[in-house]
Amino acid sequence: MLASPGIGSGLDVNGIVKQLMAVESQPLTALDNKEAKQQTRLTAFGTLKGALSSFQSSLSALSDPAKFTGVTANFADATLASVSATSSAVVGSHSVEIQTLAQSHKLKSANYATTSTAIGSGTLTIQFGTYNGGTFTLNPDKAAQSITISSDNSSLTGIRDTINQANAGVSASIVNDGTGNRLVIASNDTGLSNALKITTTDADTNNTDNAGLSQLAYNASTGGTTNLTQTAAASNATLVIDGISISKASNTITDAIEGVTFNLLKANAGTTTTLNLSRDTASVQSTVSSFVKAFNDLNKTIVDLSKYDATTKQASILTGDSTVRTIQTQLRNVMSNPLTTAGGGLSILSEVGITFQTDGTLKFDSAKLTSVMSDPTKDVSTLFASVGKTSDSLVSFVSAKNDTVNGEYSLNISRIATQGTAVGSSAAALTINTGVNDKLDLTIDGVSASVTLAAGTYTATSLAGEIQSRINGVSEISSAGIKVTLSESAGKLTITSNRYGSASTVSITGGNGKLDLFGTPVETSGVDVAGTINGITATGSGQTLTGAADSSGLVIKITGGGTGARGTIDFAHGFAKKLDKLVDDMLNGHLIDSRIDGINASIKDIDAQRDTLNQRLADTEKRIRAQYTALDTTIASMTQTSNFLQQQLSNLPSTSS
Repeated sequence: MLASPGIGSGLDVNGIVKQLMAVESQPLTALDNKEAKQQTRLTAFGTLKGALSSFQSSLSALSDPAKFTGVTANFADATLASVSATSSAVVGSHSVEIQTLAQSHKLKSANYATTSTAIGSGTLTIQFGTYNGGTFTLNPDKAAQSITISSDNSSLTGIRDTINQANAGVSASIVNDGTGNRLVIASNDTGLSNALKITTTDADTNNTDNAGLSQLAYNASTGGTTNLTQTAAASNATLVIDGISISKASNTITDAIEGVTFNLLKANAGTTTTLNLSRDTASVQSTVSSFVKAFNDLNKTIVDLSKYDATTKQASILTGDSTVRTIQTQLRNVMSNPLTTAGGGLSILSEVGITFQTDGTLKFDSAKLTSVMSDPTKDVSTLFASVGKTSDSLVSFVSAKNDTVNGEYSLNISRIATQGTAVGSSAAALTINTGVNDKLDLTIDGVSASVTLAAGTYTATSLAGEIQSRINGVSEISSAGIKVTLSESAGKLTITSNRYGSASTVSITGGNGKLDLFGTPVETSGVDVAGTINGITATGSGQTLTGAADSSGLVIKITGGGTGARGTIDFAHGFAKKLDKLVDDMLNGHLIDSRIDGINASIKDIDAQRDTLNQRLADTEKRIRAQYTALDTTIASMTQTSNFLQQQLSNLPSTSS
């Protein structure tokens, strides 16, 4: 057999086999084309899912009811204050006079030659409160802080750094006044109630002299030690709003006008400035406009994927696809069907200027939306978001789920939520002695902690403040986000957890001060609110009730009032929520995924057909090549015989005729 096909016979065996296999391989090309088309369809559905996801993202802003009730604040003189407002603010105008700014309490030390001058070691205890008439009243909302000054950090610099690292509500700095170095200690918070009281436990055992760490003592109450000097008194911000005098501890004021926050920048006593509060229509216009654009972008994607060009007679990759038609139909149906129980005086999108055009896109008339927003009888939020309107002012809508059914729900409360308490059985001892009755062990809302009270003689009110500040300041309690409130009545102390519900508990478990301060306390755990929504028992947790059956997922909060019938909750899903649920079902259900799964199955089947066809083609090529190789060999042999015979014949003697 010849090593190279065609050499002996002159036949182009490789070329012949290649051409024959090209014909045999035509089904393989058809499979490749078929797979390419399926891959294109797969890409198209991926593009469609991406467009739906982008549209769904645009719905989140419309789903927030507060987005439609926003209020803008304009302060005529922006150099005096910056002002912002929330949706709870009432539209109107106010006259404002800023008389003084709030100020932090600042104290300075004596003059020291260098920053490395040794001061002393021991413990600094910092408390916050109000000085008035020679007395210091603790701020019960600010926990006392103890800072240990080691002998290694007893210099002016070391004490400054230790104070700043303690995160104790004060800051320390060193100021050189040209004659020496002074330690300046300032409260981080402004206001009369954040004045500083600094006591020391001095390593030299004398806590009141002007030596060692007690050089930093400051107690401006009658009989107190004031080795530091006040450089700036703690003071409140004072202002007059609509003729009403107001005093606040901070220059950031959030509770002077409901829903309005002032950030005071400068005082200007004697001059009034106007604050105007108006509906934030611009934000709503922008949000609705973005929604319309997002829908039109989705619509363009759908049209591009499924259109038929009559001019070129060219179809798109998804022309005539039933899934695309279903998506278009469902979106349009949701946006066209009126809301039945919106409760805000609006039921269709055209009422706020959103209408369908003949090409399937949306058109937005912003003037119509502005007109509706100026109508106090209309609530645009109910047209888009999931909103519950309550008839009782002490009942508020919190949230709902996609499966909560639209409707009016009656509310009946059988139990109001309460807080956990521990009430003293006898009047508290008002003198606290170190190591005698200064410790309490407590468990608040399931978290255990121990506190140590400062020794001294108190009134019942100041003792309540001391205990409250110590409990709220202990790390185990504060890090868990837990707080308590202390109160007194006829000398008896009460600790109340700030939490509501069955998880709210206060237990005084021990400590040498338990008996003197609380006797045998009466401890009562909190209870969850209980009641029914539409006659069906709801689940209570703290002050919130969560409905069942049709009201499943409906969460409301009851902040007070009595038991019995408490009015109604008028609930409805707006268009944004309805669309969000629809798109979510499209993306996470079987509508598109089943088509993608089908395409992937087709591609897998094509791969299997290709494998089978490739194997058959390999066998065919082997057979054809074998046949032509045999033919090549035969022709080569015959050629050799022919050549031999011609040679022999040419050697025969010639004959004459």
